[in-house]
Amino acid sequence: MTGPIVRASPGLDATMATSALRPRDSDKGKQQPYRNVLLRSLPEADLKELAKHLQPVALTRRLALETPGAAISNVVFPESGVVSILARAPRDRRIEVGLVGFDGMTGFTALLGDNIAINETIVQVAGDGWRISTAALLQLTRGSPTLLSALLRYVHAFMAQSMQTALANGSAKLEERVARWLLMSHDRVHSDELALTHDFLAQMLGVRRAGVTIALQILESKRLIRARRSLITILDRAGLKRQANGSYGAAETVYDRLFRPDWRTAAD
Repeated sequence: MTGPIVRASPGLDATMATSALRPRDSDKGKQQPYRNVLLRSLPEADLKELAKHLQPVALTRRLALETPGAAISNVVFPESGVVSILARAPRDRRIEVGLVGFDGMTGFTALLGDNIAINETIVQVAGDGWRISTAALLQLTRGSPTLLSALLRYVHAFMAQSMQTALANGSAKLEERVARWLLMSHDRVHSDELALTHDFLAQMLGVRRAGVTIALQILESKRLIRARRSLITILDRAGLKRQANGSYGAAETVYDRLFRPDWRTAAD
């Protein structure tokens, strides 16, 4: 099975990938345990059937997985890396409404009866994962209520995350939003180092680059992070949680309740 050609959105960096999702050559035919928490949560019989359709894929940075108005041809379960889901409006306005990593899946709106993307979905931190065609996944869910129920639990968890993002965007100070965003990314990358530019972070948060620079300087002055060119290092996770001022934690509690409380590797 080959994936669809995906197009970069003109408003983002010109380096946005335009090639299709592609299997990793080194992994073809290789059996590996799953790192994705959602996959690991599935009943054994459901995972066994699902695994027959999964193909390993490389998630390269800035790769577009979904484009507004286009069909969602594949669903991806990341094993590593971070994927951003962006809402878009006219005049090239966009803002991130959610993050997906090894905690979940992309393309989940197809489970709700609509396989036409309404948001832009791009890889912000490179990684890898598993791909299944949307048609195959929907066919499996029609034959297994337990599989559908498990996947819809993740949809609920993502909705909780998106609601908290809306609250933070509307009521939190920018440095609090940046702290929350760094914590959410930190949850999903298994590293204290985040390869990110100020420009990209500004696009994700829907603010000016200068505002992000000032917010990062505030966090750095408190020795919570170290910011270098295209690299942010988390120094004090607990301090970042305090800086987030309540904007981080509610959605994570929902996810912990629905799945498992120890899915993050970063110690609080």
